[in-house]
Amino acid sequence: MSVGVSTSAPLSPTSGTSVGMSTFSIVDYVVFVLLLVLSLAIGLYHACRGWGRHTVGELLMADRKMGCLPVALSLLATFQSAVAILGVPSEIYRFGTQYWFLGCCYFLGLLIPAHIFIPVFYRLHLTSAYEYLELRFNKTVRVCGTVTFIFQMVIYMGVVLYAPSLALNAVTGFDLWLSVLALGIVCTVYTALGGLKAVIWTDVFQTLVMFLGQLAVIIVGSAKVGGLGRVWAVASQHGRISGFELDPDPFVRHTFWTLAFGGVFMMLSLYGVNQAQVQRYLSSRTEKAAVLSCYAVFPFQQVSLCVGCLIGLVMFAYYQEYPMSIQQAQAAPDQFVLYFVMDLLKGLPGLPGLFIACLFSGSLSTISSAFNSLATVTMEDLIRPWFPEFSEARAIMLSRGLAFGYGLLCLGMAYISSQMGPVLQAAISIFGMVGGPLLGLFCLGMFFPCANPPGAVVGLLAGLVMAFWIGIGSIVTSMGSSMPPSPSNGSSFSLPTNLTVATVTTLMPLTTFSKPTGLRRFYSLSYLWYSAHNSTTVIVVGLIVSLLTGRMQGRSLNPATIYPVLPKLLALLPLSCQKRLHCRSYGQDHLMDTGLFPEKPRNGVLGDSRDKEAMALNGTAYQGSSSTCILQETSL
Repeated sequence: MSVGVSTSAPLSPTSGTSVGMSTFSIVDYVVFVLLLVLSLAIGLYHACRGWGRHTVGELLMADRKMGCLPVALSLLATFQSAVAILGVPSEIYRFGTQYWFLGCCYFLGLLIPAHIFIPVFYRLHLTSAYEYLELRFNKTVRVCGTVTFIFQMVIYMGVVLYAPSLALNAVTGFDLWLSVLALGIVCTVYTALGGLKAVIWTDVFQTLVMFLGQLAVIIVGSAKVGGLGRVWAVASQHGRISGFELDPDPFVRHTFWTLAFGGVFMMLSLYGVNQAQVQRYLSSRTEKAAVLSCYAVFPFQQVSLCVGCLIGLVMFAYYQEYPMSIQQAQAAPDQFVLYFVMDLLKGLPGLPGLFIACLFSGSLSTISSAFNSLATVTMEDLIRPWFPEFSEARAIMLSRGLAFGYGLLCLGMAYISSQMGPVLQAAISIFGMVGGPLLGLFCLGMFFPCANPPGAVVGLLAGLVMAFWIGIGSIVTSMGSSMPPSPSNGSSFSLPTNLTVATVTTLMPLTTFSKPTGLRRFYSLSYLWYSAHNSTTVIVVGLIVSLLTGRMQGRSLNPATIYPVLPKLLALLPLSCQKRLHCRSYGQDHLMDTGLFPEKPRNGVLGDSRDKEAMALNGTAYQGSSSTCILQETSL
């Protein structure tokens, strides 16, 4: 899922004829245009269906009636961008299959959201993930979270639109700004008019196109080099099949521990608290469907990762038998796959167009998700709280206007990206920098009942400062170095896989240099540990400030916003141990019966004993009582 993509030496739009231009025929253009037309048609179908009877809930949340399979495919497509399609094979081609071990983090990275984040968000009946922050803390924390997310997405939107178009232009001669405008306009129209339902169903179609395009490359490529067995043999012979690298050093770019455990935090920032994903969970018709959609992403992600790795191995085996041209040998890593596809599929009309359609399907799915989630948080977090008297018709019009506005902003950001030069690295890195602190903010509220609003705000700011310190420090150090950094430090910039985490690698050859020292060593922290490091900073600073400012004393705490980690752990202990801890054992059924997520006091009386139990289970003190449950103090 995470990928490597190079942007440290921005590409220039091609003015002459390139290797692949002659292979892009009229049939290929027809296939590519069909992708845009069908995506637009799906969106317009959902826009026109029931026109005039749409509600804000239908536009932003698909009326909360989506099934688990389309939601799962949309979840996959949202974080499977063109960056991933180009970057994963390039990573495997250059460094071997060590990156494949990232798949080990998928299980925990999806199990935790399915059983912790989704139940809490779904039972609170949220529209925006940042509503949770107001329910748990206050409106100030909610606005801080929302503004941080908007900043993150706006910076990234232009890059994810511009970078694939630039790579395509450099390799095929396909007009740069024509592809940017086509993608931006098509995506803006169907997202604004069709809402979340249109986005989800176009994501389903685009996911199928992505898999078809990648499979075509694998089938044709492996056939030309003698089959997948031959591909594996060639890769093994040249040391591209990696074993377990058990080095625990967090400054080494890719090791088993970094990929398997550092990747968990990256997955949580994407699939646990990112608005684009939370919005899809909440659009499910039931909580069970939302959880199942999260489970269903797991095999899809594994297949997607394996397909990307196979393309990289096929590409490596192919170029052992068919020498590269000089132009290909000097290409940037994010052009490798496109050159390979144009070279491999020449003489097969339609297949190059299918792969380009696959590439742009990744961009469409990412950008449409960004538009929709930005329109939702702007409407729900920044407008509705201040103007609650909006009529339904006006709210619908404003929601569509916001989506159109963000579409135009995306085109503007694409133009700015074209002028940024080397600073493009910084823009891409920002997405990864912000994901970790937002994860830490949600974990602080959900797992620590003592955390208060001042702690949340200060913790978020501390996490962002730490993230930008390491991220920008890495970029400046890399730019100021006269020598290319070593492979272990080459991807200290984090780019979310489409919203995903992608590695911003360098364009330099694979060379070994001495390890950096001092701050340079600190800046070489592997990008996969960014989320863990920054979210931990938010939690630690937030808890310290909360304890210094009186915890939650004098403030009400909604028990539905807390996930009772300690009671669930204590319930696993023997009964004798639970008695020593002065705590009863509560099974899952009893937890639900006592109101683990109570929406209102039982029988309308807060003093009911079962309400006290429920609040104690959530790690909160019973308001109005002279004593508190031991679980509250233990959880601190």
